[in-house]
Amino acid sequence: MYAISRSGWRARAAIAVSVALLLTLTTTALTFAAGGNPTLLRLSKDPYTNKSSQHKTQVEPDTLSYGSTIVMAVQSGRFFGGGASNIGWVTSTNNGKSWKHGFLPATTVYATPPGSFAAVSDPAVAYDAKHGVWLIAYLGITNGNAVDIEVSRSTDGGFTWGNPVAVDNSGPFFDKDWIVCDDTSSSPSYGNCYTEFDNVDAGDQEMMSTSTDGGNTWGAPVSPSGTPHGLGGQPLVQPGGTVIVPFQDEDNNSISAFNSTNGGKSWSAPVTVATLQTYIEMADIRTSPLPSAEIDGSGTVYVAWQDCRFEKNCSANDIVYSTSSDGTHWSSVQRVPTDPVGSGVDHFIPGIAVDKATSGSSAHIALTYYYFTNASCNDSTCQLDIGYISSTNGGASWSTSQQLAGPMMLAWLANTNQGRMVGDYISTSISSKGIAFPGIVVAKPNKGTKFNEELYTVKGGLPVTGGTNVSHASVVYTGPSHVFVHPTAY
Repeated sequence: MYAISRSGWRARAAIAVSVALLLTLTTTALTFAAGGNPTLLRLSKDPYTNKSSQHKTQVEPDTLSYGSTIVMAVQSGRFFGGGASNIGWVTSTNNGKSWKHGFLPATTVYATPPGSFAAVSDPAVAYDAKHGVWLIAYLGITNGNAVDIEVSRSTDGGFTWGNPVAVDNSGPFFDKDWIVCDDTSSSPSYGNCYTEFDNVDAGDQEMMSTSTDGGNTWGAPVSPSGTPHGLGGQPLVQPGGTVIVPFQDEDNNSISAFNSTNGGKSWSAPVTVATLQTYIEMADIRTSPLPSAEIDGSGTVYVAWQDCRFEKNCSANDIVYSTSSDGTHWSSVQRVPTDPVGSGVDHFIPGIAVDKATSGSSAHIALTYYYFTNASCNDSTCQLDIGYISSTNGGASWSTSQQLAGPMMLAWLANTNQGRMVGDYISTSISSKGIAFPGIVVAKPNKGTKFNEELYTVKGGLPVTGGTNVSHASVVYTGPSHVFVHPTAY
């Protein structure tokens, strides 16, 4: 249902107040894994009951922190073929001490009040400081399989949300949106918001659209020079206004990046960050090397992804990253030392955060990720865990990694036409107090025919600490990555 096949990697306006959905969160704390792991806090759960999607499931969270506010967004009620019954939101205005949650109005036919879309997908969160607006971008999917780019706006700090505003509804099929706003008051483009997406009907051509009025209206989409093809771009804005967009480049099988120095009027041709070398999991789980990107206070961009180059014979994925101060020149690929090289642990779906109050050699980094302890496991033997690691010196060294949740069986996860799903991406944000709050999907055993997969964070957040762990890679694998072609959809 709602699925469209295509080649590539599997991936990613009046205010309508719905008082009934503005719920003060009933705190559900869970110490999920034994051995002194942090206490998890459930933030939301799937409330829908339509028989066309899977309940109770929540997948693919994004998070953003600005000032003392943290906003998360997540798919709720995942369809097998693509999208979900609605997008849920969760908001804290006191740096994660307490939370409220609800669901966007007027999106799908299942929303309150109902909208016109059959499903929605790929939520991403932004904040526009100039206009005082929180934004959630997402895909709006119709019964005819047309896929629009939409945003919902909140002008009261992330507690009530307006009806969908079209970024581009000229379809028929767009995918993998992401959104960012320029929040530096001295920037010449202060108050601009930028949405990235790809045009599937043009072979995943990368597109960018710009708003200058808080997301009320959006300009005609512009393709970067050279019309690159890819998906999963995550735009970031430097203090001077330059926008840098790392993305998964399908033309070159790489992580690449393009930029704009004129407020989104035009976009450069992409440059290669690194060629992709990726281990494909033997188990039926939905992963891909989509980038997770963040920026420090001075404008240095960090982009992380899953990659097997440091493992002999490309036998498992590590989380790796590269940095750039200008979006054009990128550092050599560095390995995050979550586990020793050759451990057999397979790491994937990273969510990286960088504290914008820090920079350079003192930059604080927090990284959440999923992993299998045995890369060669199969559908029945794989056990999924969630890990966390951090650095206080720009990645020169790292803390000891820790388990946040797990083990989880794959049968506990929402099923899709591209494998069991926690999300094509996850997210981590660092609060103004310097504490990391991951948005993670945690599953527990199914309750009969119902799933039990929900959005969690860590109660009180996670400290961003340093350590002495560095990447002692003994081998760099330079052969071809394990790649195959299969359908990709939202």
